[in-house]
Amino acid sequence: MQNTIQSAIKWVKNNYYDPVYNDEELQFFQEKEVKDIHEFQKTHKAYTETPLFHLKHLAEYLQVADIRVKDESYRFGLNAFKVMGGIYAVAKYLADRLGEKIENLSFQELQSPRVKERLGTLTFISATDGNHGRGVAWAARELGHQSVIYMPKGSSIIRLEAIRAEGAVADITELNYDDAVRMCADLANKNGWIMVQDTAWEGYDHIPLWIMQGYATMGKEIVDQLEKDGGEQPTHIFLQAGVGSFAAAITAYMVQYNRDNPPIVVVVEPDKADCYYKSFANKEGKREIVTGMMDTIMAGLACGEPNTRAFRILRQYTKATFSCEDSIAALGMRVLGNPLAGDPRVISGESGSAPLGLLYYLRKFEKNQPICQELSLDSESRILLISTEGDTDPVHYRKVVWEGSYPVN
Repeated sequence: MQNTIQSAIKWVKNNYYDPVYNDEELQFFQEKEVKDIHEFQKTHKAYTETPLFHLKHLAEYLQVADIRVKDESYRFGLNAFKVMGGIYAVAKYLADRLGEKIENLSFQELQSPRVKERLGTLTFISATDGNHGRGVAWAARELGHQSVIYMPKGSSIIRLEAIRAEGAVADITELNYDDAVRMCADLANKNGWIMVQDTAWEGYDHIPLWIMQGYATMGKEIVDQLEKDGGEQPTHIFLQAGVGSFAAAITAYMVQYNRDNPPIVVVVEPDKADCYYKSFANKEGKREIVTGMMDTIMAGLACGEPNTRAFRILRQYTKATFSCEDSIAALGMRVLGNPLAGDPRVISGESGSAPLGLLYYLRKFEKNQPICQELSLDSESRILLISTEGDTDPVHYRKVVWEGSYPVN
């Protein structure tokens, strides 16, 4: 079923949705494995658990039972979640080169002279809109190695400088994101560098999986936080997707954790880079690729080719996907940044805020109520959202939140 409601969103139900537990893909996201990965991440001295905010008054206003927002702007001082994948993937690569198990190592051990003497100085390369590349550069520098980062055309200069500040050789290309990924893969092969990318393709699967497993620990944090404060597990999870690695990792962990009663997962994308929307709209259920420059304020989601493993996971466990105009993300930024009295403030960037913008749009506009019925989104729903970034481009953040750029029509 495919619908267009007003002008800001398009949506499609996933005809291949099958919430029945299948361990073919979920085996990599089981509780014990994710716990071990989380324990390694926690060995870094800067690790802190990011807050899971309870937006009680917004939930009442939108007539749902509960809204929880995990705020990743607090992650390792980097203002975004991506480092959770980069820190584990780089460390796992080093552990494999050493012939040792990552669960037997700490971050400090990987920084030791013993490891440096055995491995020398390595160079890691990646393509990024900003957050992933900064996380890879940070992890490489922290572990005594080098990084080369390339960004797609139109990327933020502020985000470029943040990557360079982590010690990377970095620049903005004239390519779109997916072509920048291919360029980096070619450079890695030519120079003997290590490609650290959160999208997978034929012949390149292990490192993207490690990145996804690193992301999955956010799901574990959420589960632990809900148990600690007596909160119930979510009935609905709205997840933003670029290549889909983050969305699939959270989905995989939460499905395996709640396998007897899995949550309804909704994927949120920019309309200029809606490869999952187009894929799920495809009657054959095949991956669709979006090309061109994908000009959207949701830079972290401006990716046109689904990660192959992420696609398999989301194809089975996602109930619907939404293609959203930039105004939806801007709406989410304003709502999170200007909370109802008594609710916490969340400073959320363009990619981090899209799910909340969509939730608000669905619940407050009468024409969208048939969608809510199709998704069982009602007064009993408990919603989980993850704000994946803060104001990583503060100038643009102010244009949206202060000056009202990208209003909803």
